[in-house]
Amino acid sequence: MTTRAGFAAIIGAPNAGKSTLTNRLVGAKVTIVTQKVQTTRFPVRGVAMAGESQVVLVDTPGIFSPRRRLDRAMVRSAWGGADEADVTVHLVDVQAELAAAEPGAKSADKRSAADVQMIVEGLKTAGKKVILALNKIDGVKRERLLGLAQGLYDTGVYTEVFMISAADGQGVDDLKARLAELMPEGPWLYPEEQTADLPARLLAAEITREKLFLRVHEELPYAAAVETTAFQERKDGSVRIEQSIYVERESQRPIVLGKNGQTLKWIGQKSREELMELFDRPVHLFLHVKVDERWADKREFYGDVGLDFDA
Repeated sequence: MTTRAGFAAIIGAPNAGKSTLTNRLVGAKVTIVTQKVQTTRFPVRGVAMAGESQVVLVDTPGIFSPRRRLDRAMVRSAWGGADEADVTVHLVDVQAELAAAEPGAKSADKRSAADVQMIVEGLKTAGKKVILALNKIDGVKRERLLGLAQGLYDTGVYTEVFMISAADGQGVDDLKARLAELMPEGPWLYPEEQTADLPARLLAAEITREKLFLRVHEELPYAAAVETTAFQERKDGSVRIEQSIYVERESQRPIVLGKNGQTLKWIGQKSREELMELFDRPVHLFLHVKVDERWADKREFYGDVGLDFDA
């Protein structure tokens, strides 16, 4: 029996559906999924098994035009993930791409289309050939899809094209089978039952950050981070986790706390429930809200999550 193992990077504009696709390929939740763009801040490796092949998925942050230090570090991390991988998949949101070409297009769709162009240019410059995966194809007429696929394929940076819906799984098995074929021969890099290599304290922080964004995504754009400050395994088999939620301004604190602390309580409860399921043991979770307008400029925050502070 010949085993194969290697890395597949998924790159794309923010909100193209990279995290949803990673979770779908792995068959388990390894990256946080929210309706906000830019929720993936560092490459999360999910491990997908397909027959005798092990595909280690590098789910990169969205590639976009960076404005601040955190943005620059995220974009550098995304390109770095693609450079180190055996295969790269460029995921494109078909709906946004088609909508951007219509008169009166929403600015989010225009931004997404501009980011796709930027990635194509980046691939040309690097002389890289990658797989194109057109995502969110449900409800789009076939001829429009084919026209879009042809237009992108003609840029010369793609080896082949897959049409998928990461949300409902359409076409994903074909893509997975292809990635499995493209992995180099060699021993598996992870135990068969392992789905991700994110350290437990980072994963815990990510889960809480997802709940935070699910609850307050309207009022709190991106000005928040979650850090696990203590992770203690106790004698009775439970885990005690302390986390700090950082916001940039004093006025954002009450948003996270909510009336009589109800919002923070909800975030803590949802996060704890999911962590108990993930770690398969009781979890005691303590959340603190701190104001630090410079959190996005702190070097230690970057090292913890594998980002380059000096990007």
